[in-house]
Amino acid sequence: MQEKTMECGVCGGTTFTSLKVLWTSLIDEWQISREEAEYVERQQGEICDSCGSNLRSIALANAIRAYLGTTEVLQDAVRSIASREISILEINEAGNLTPFLKQFEHYVFGAYPAVDMHAIPYADGTFDMVIHSDTLEHVFNPIHALSECRRVLKPEGALCFTVPTIVGRMSRDRTGLPMSYHGNPGTATDDLVVRTEFGADAWTYAMRAGFTDVTIHTVSYPAATAMLARNGWTTR
Repeated sequence: MQEKTMECGVCGGTTFTSLKVLWTSLIDEWQISREEAEYVERQQGEICDSCGSNLRSIALANAIRAYLGTTEVLQDAVRSIASREISILEINEAGNLTPFLKQFEHYVFGAYPAVDMHAIPYADGTFDMVIHSDTLEHVFNPIHALSECRRVLKPEGALCFTVPTIVGRMSRDRTGLPMSYHGNPGTATDDLVVRTEFGADAWTYAMRAGFTDVTIHTVSYPAATAMLARNGWTTR
C-alpha cells in the first residue's frame, strides 16, 4: 500500500524541512535513546515549507479542527468559522498558530505571569476552547493546572494542548533531579524549567483533572501528538 503523503493541517502544504533543535545535555537529562531523540527532533524541528509550522503545531491544529468539526485546514477553516460565537483563550503562544486564532472575534491571549495556569483570571464557564502548547510540562502541578483550564470552559467546551511526550515510558516528576530547561540554560528563566517529563500516560492527566473524554491527534506517529480534552455535561 502506498504511504499517504503527510499534509500540513495548518495550510495544506506537503513538503517539509528538518532543522536540528535538540542539544546533547538535554538528551542526557531526559535519558532518551537515539530513536526517541530522533522523533522529538522531528516534533520540534520538522517544518512545513509553506507556512513554517512544525509537526507539534500541526498536530495541535488537527486537534482544534476536530473540535471545530471541520475537514478544512486551519487557515481556511478560520475564514468560514471565525464569525461563529466561539470564545477562545490561548495561554502563551501555541507555536505559530496565534495569527490564525486571532481571527476569531472572541479571542483572548494570555501569557505567564499575567495568566497563571494555577489561577486563571477568568470566571467559570467563560470559554468554548482553551489552547496551550508545550506549556504544561513547566508547571508544578499539571493536574491542578488542567483543572483550572476545565473550570473556565463552558459545559461542552474543550481543551486543545500539546506536551513533549516520550511514548515508550511513563511520565515522571523531575523534582529532585538536576534542573532541565527548554532553551539555553544560561539565559532561560525559571518558567522554562521542566517540571514533568510526559510519557505514554500523558492523556490520563486530563482525565484526572475531570475531563470526560480525551482524543489524541498525531502527525507521523510518534513524532507529534496533541490532545483534545472535552469538558462534557458534568457538574463542576
